[in-house]
Amino acid sequence: MIYNLCRRLKNEIEVRQTLSQLRQEIKDSTNKEMVISWLLKDGLDLSHFLQNDDAKTRKNAALLIGDLNLSSYADNLFQAYEKEKTLFVKEAYLRAMQHMDITPFLPQLKEHLQALSETETTSENKKHMEKELHALTDLILSANEDQIHSFRDGKNTFHCLFRTNPLFPEITEKQMNTSETSTSRLGVRISTKNIRHLLNIRTWNELLFQIPGMISCGPEPEVLGKTIASSSLLDFLFKSHDGSFPFYFRLGVKNKMALKDRSIFTQKIASSIEKYSHRKLINSTSNYEFEIRLIERKDGNYYLFVKLYTIDDHRFDYRKEYIPTSIKPVNAALLVQLAKDYMKPDAQILDPFCGVGTMLIERQKIVKGNTSYGIDHSPEAIEKAIINTNLADQIIHYVNKDCFAFAHEYPFDEIFTEMPYATGQKSENDIYEIYKNFFPMAKRLLRPEGTIIMYTRNHEYVKKLCTKCNFQIIKQYKITEKPETWLIILR
Repeated sequence: MIYNLCRRLKNEIEVRQTLSQLRQEIKDSTNKEMVISWLLKDGLDLSHFLQNDDAKTRKNAALLIGDLNLSSYADNLFQAYEKEKTLFVKEAYLRAMQHMDITPFLPQLKEHLQALSETETTSENKKHMEKELHALTDLILSANEDQIHSFRDGKNTFHCLFRTNPLFPEITEKQMNTSETSTSRLGVRISTKNIRHLLNIRTWNELLFQIPGMISCGPEPEVLGKTIASSSLLDFLFKSHDGSFPFYFRLGVKNKMALKDRSIFTQKIASSIEKYSHRKLINSTSNYEFEIRLIERKDGNYYLFVKLYTIDDHRFDYRKEYIPTSIKPVNAALLVQLAKDYMKPDAQILDPFCGVGTMLIERQKIVKGNTSYGIDHSPEAIEKAIINTNLADQIIHYVNKDCFAFAHEYPFDEIFTEMPYATGQKSENDIYEIYKNFFPMAKRLLRPEGTIIMYTRNHEYVKKLCTKCNFQIIKQYKITEKPETWLIILR
């Protein structure tokens, strides 16, 4: 197939369609290598098609060059872009150069960007001019020539929403040590001039900012864009960052629209924001510095928030390695906060289903243990757990073994674990067997006064089987509604 298409291209047979078909075929990386090899061997110059009389042929040729990442064509693409008169083709040249060295052309590209920004649009040319504008912006940003903004808190007052587990916002609120907070299922709201110390709290999922003048708005794209651009957002960005305008944003829209309709809706809002901010705010899908979050309300209007990507979050830097079933570190941190009063300092701790070590690492950060052991049947998980633990600068002993065959010379004070759950590899029957064997194992490995702290999706199995080995549930917390998960503490 590839050979025939390449021969058709060389003989200029249905060039536009052939270029399009080749683009489809090279989505397979093996086919991509075959096309590049054939082009080199046969000496076919694709830049020839950038001069074709048919506009769609020129566009397909540019996009094929970009898909193949043929950097030797960068000069040809740039020259073709400068000569191009057909608006819908111009974006293709810019997208094709996205991963090429464009340093020699940067001054001219920036001039084009400035001129295009100042050009009045009409209903006929608006769509294609905006696409060209965004492609130019992304291309220049990808060259890392523009100023990168860095966050600084200074003496600003920040109106924050720390998103948390909706059932336990008070866990995060308590760690803030202030009465200037309020909670809801969204999380914890706080106004503060000292944001740095709050960033280290381990139980929040996401930090959003509320900007005066853009708390909520109606659903019309033009109105949304004008409200956002005329709010205190520009002042907020300027005062909380080093560097000057423009700032680059993306939109995150949460509503019930179909994907296609939401995409059109989002594009209209982005264009409106750029217009009313006089392009001090520029939409970029790949090189953004902050996100404008729009959440649809029951009445059809929208809540508006800002999420900054200029604020570094180093809380879980140790978690470089994971497997698909790994618990998120922020969830493990919440479990530790809920269970810490039942944890014994300087304890001997065991996680019989340790995965990549997250549960044990998070426990050690809040309640210092003595010796910790992690057991897992997966060699990959154990290897990754060792890497994460070294990055966390902790000492945990890992054993690649079936936990039910594990023995130890002294008993443990505590089992702290996330229990396995039904997946593509494990059926519900398999999981029930694990629970049947778990409690006898726990009785064998724990001290008589030992504690089990488990995170589980199978509350009913725990309740049914724990008493057979004389364990009693002393505390339980529902952690999530869907899927229903529980933190259960037994002794």
